[in-house]
Amino acid sequence: MATNYSDPSALSESRVVPPAAPLVSSGPTPRFVASDVIAGQARSRPEAPALIAPCGALSYADLDAGANRVAAWLRTLGVGPESLVGICMERSFDQLTVALGAWKAGGAYLPLDPAWPDGRLRMIVEDAACAVVVGRDEVAGRLAGVDTPVLALDWTAPALSGEHADTVATSVSPDALAYVIYTSGTTGRPKGVEVTHANLAHLIEWHNDAFAVTAGDRGSHLAGLGFDASVWEVWPYLCAGASVVLAPDEVRTSDVRLKAWLIVQGVTVAFVPTALAQDLIRDDWAEGTRLRYVLTGADRLLGRPRAGLPFELVNNYGPTECTVVATSAIVASETADTGLPPIGRPIGATTIHILDSDGAPVAPGEQGEIFIGGPSVARGYRHMSDMTAERFVTIGGERLYRTGDLGAWRADGQITFNGRVDDQVKVRGYRVEPEETASVLRGHPAVRSGAVVAAPAGDGGDMLVAYVVVADAVSAEELRAFLGETLPDYMIPSAFVRMDTLPLTANGKLDKAALPEPADGNALDSADFAAAQTPVEERLVSILEDVLGRGKVGVDDNFFLLGGHSLLGTQVVLRAGEAFGIELTLRDLFQAPTIRQLALRIEELVMALIDAMSDDEAHARAAE
Repeated sequence: MATNYSDPSALSESRVVPPAAPLVSSGPTPRFVASDVIAGQARSRPEAPALIAPCGALSYADLDAGANRVAAWLRTLGVGPESLVGICMERSFDQLTVALGAWKAGGAYLPLDPAWPDGRLRMIVEDAACAVVVGRDEVAGRLAGVDTPVLALDWTAPALSGEHADTVATSVSPDALAYVIYTSGTTGRPKGVEVTHANLAHLIEWHNDAFAVTAGDRGSHLAGLGFDASVWEVWPYLCAGASVVLAPDEVRTSDVRLKAWLIVQGVTVAFVPTALAQDLIRDDWAEGTRLRYVLTGADRLLGRPRAGLPFELVNNYGPTECTVVATSAIVASETADTGLPPIGRPIGATTIHILDSDGAPVAPGEQGEIFIGGPSVARGYRHMSDMTAERFVTIGGERLYRTGDLGAWRADGQITFNGRVDDQVKVRGYRVEPEETASVLRGHPAVRSGAVVAAPAGDGGDMLVAYVVVADAVSAEELRAFLGETLPDYMIPSAFVRMDTLPLTANGKLDKAALPEPADGNALDSADFAAAQTPVEERLVSILEDVLGRGKVGVDDNFFLLGGHSLLGTQVVLRAGEAFGIELTLRDLFQAPTIRQLALRIEELVMALIDAMSDDEAHARAAE
């Protein structure tokens, strides 16, 4: 969408001052460095728990001391102002201690999710030009060939003895780089978003004010490590002297397990991905839970909480380029309001402008593109000056981030989210440029041409569909494996459609309206399609096809290579368990990802159940 910025004076008319409401803080723009504030907490409350995990708790004193040891070590490696430290570790005390140590050394950190493919890890480390990457022992092998030093964290090493830890300088400018998060890019090259300490300070102060966070609170840390929500889950609470509880992986994909974990751990404020949040707000909650707020975002919220829940549901919106959150609002219950929940009002000192294609403010109720201004707007993209100039624009003297999102002002000063201007979509909460996937896909030698678009998924969100014109025989499994070498699983298409040619418009662009929906008749063939042979396999085929929103699932097709993921997997195990009267877990699906394997597992569980029954119970079971 071309935008004319020739009349910047009109921009002032687009400022909407919402009515007084919670979740909007006021006052001067904060300018502090989080590591300094956390060090203050360590001095005033040294024995208080900072981090909590199944392995135990880490006090503020121990967190600060460990970060000082890491900082002293990093300084000997040349880390200083504007240096970037890559951290490739699981969710752990060590991962957060190294991040804090990078700040204390004067540098910034780059979270690298160990779940990413090796190719993507190498691509991002090379693009970011890290001073060093810190990880576990196996990371050096995964990053073989990169120019960046890759070191394993070893607390017993002399370099981490802490001999010079007390001399580490912690004076860092609020304008210095704090962290870099990579997001999807249209060219096949991910974009690194550079966020400063001042950007982060605005988020921290707003969050702790809006949700009244005190030292007695417990926040949860369960977001993906390469997802910017992980920043939001940790640093506000540590600056408030509160505790952060690290979630084990098994609770991150099941609303039942997550709910139990939140209650047992006494979590008071939790960020929960949209798909899981929509399940939690339909559940019954016992009185006495400490949970006060469930924060959600990243995907479009499709439901409202039922009345009587012990916590408030808060819908949030914001791109990585604006430090996680730009707008926020408590969601009214289903009895108090109808329709899709809005994305809220600007937070803190954030400004929102909704402009038409000529760059003029739209009237309330009219749709336009969302532009974001204020202290949360990031520096720009790392090593991408042209892209930074394109997306970070100055209008009327104000620096704004052009989101590419469509929205409209409501009469109450809140904003409705109306989708994207371009092709960028959200898949399982992650921002995805389909063209990045398509760019990699076209690099396969058997693909003559290809396109990737978004389509509705079985879980109410979006999935990716690839349309390919092949030059040589190739299976969907081969293409998925090829893409998986450099792309995370959420960027791999759920369906592959064979095309003779790609339809084009009169202007020579892809005619998306002419692309067929995925169906049995146009699917790129699997290497060896095998149909169901037993009643158990037939029932599982029906369940998987329904959950995945596609047909022609063979008994040897891998659920996760068909676009399945943990959230969809939870639906599969619940429905299969109900169908066969047994208790299946997500672990069963991970260990038996094909229908043939899962059917055998189900038969084993059924037989074990029958063996434990009396003769009368077994006969009754067989008659069902």
